[in-house]
Amino acid sequence: MLREMKMASANQIKMLVKHFMKKDDARFLSVVLQIAAHEAKIGHTKFADELRFLVEKAKHSMNSESGTPKVLSASSAQMTQPSSDLFSVTHPTINFNNIVLSDDIKLKLNRFLDENRNSKKIRQFGLVPKRHLMLYGPPGTGKTMSASVIACELHLPLFIVRMDSLMTKFMGETSAKLRSIFEYISQHRGVYLFDEFDTIGSKRSISNDVGEVRRVLNTFLQLLDEHHSDSLIIAATNHKEILDSALYRRFDDVIEYKNPSDNDVYELIDSKFLSFDLRITDKENLVNVAKGLSYAEISKSCDDAMKIAIINDNNNIEQELLESIFNERKSYHK
Repeated sequence: MLREMKMASANQIKMLVKHFMKKDDARFLSVVLQIAAHEAKIGHTKFADELRFLVEKAKHSMNSESGTPKVLSASSAQMTQPSSDLFSVTHPTINFNNIVLSDDIKLKLNRFLDENRNSKKIRQFGLVPKRHLMLYGPPGTGKTMSASVIACELHLPLFIVRMDSLMTKFMGETSAKLRSIFEYISQHRGVYLFDEFDTIGSKRSISNDVGEVRRVLNTFLQLLDEHHSDSLIIAATNHKEILDSALYRRFDDVIEYKNPSDNDVYELIDSKFLSFDLRITDKENLVNVAKGLSYAEISKSCDDAMKIAIINDNNNIEQELLESIFNERKSYHK
């Protein structure tokens, strides 16, 4: 294992020198982000954060000189219009080893990743890897996390389109912003997440302002059809039932997310308490109490139990405490 880690570091140094000699700044910075992700994984989080900060600073400098749309920081991005913050951008470090999802979803995500890892090989045969993905399901079931995992596994930045900035009341402005976003997507490879996608993808007959909704949706469909770059576009929604039917054939894959199964519930709980002693007396009852909660709600409940233990200088967590927190969380649904 240690030998493999040293070999990875040596290869990364060689790639840095190679890209530096070619003056390929984008690939040079991409390798630096790979090193940062590796350092974070082995616990060197401060060093990883410093590397990411330097990369963002370098990108800001490069964009300022080139006049291209500007990525300002790790938390915001900006198009050529100074007042239009249309993205938030991060460099995720969470990978498949850090998440719990159903086997069916993992299979589909892995297939999506495999095609993009082998993009050049696939294109040599005149085929195109999957680049457009739609995720739907209840809140907290892992849709946004899946986008983060895809970005991490492919060593790409994750851009989240800010719907509050995209949607405006002025006729034609939303469509113009969409065109700017897709122009940016074509010029800057990354994973682009349109969260709460039903905001622009809703059926063209359910709005009072049918004309404008139709224009925005038609613009998106046209831009998606015309998108040929290696950037990946992910749409996520909690409300699949209100999406326009014309959307589905535009996406390479559509994945349904559900609340966790019994096995997923226990696997998630078990993965959360690696540094604590969770004293389970009745596994079946614990799972039954958590049933109905989303992945995010179960994870937050486990975090709450650990924080209580930390405050009380206790490494042991009783099942009764965790069950009471689950029940409290379920009471929010009423």
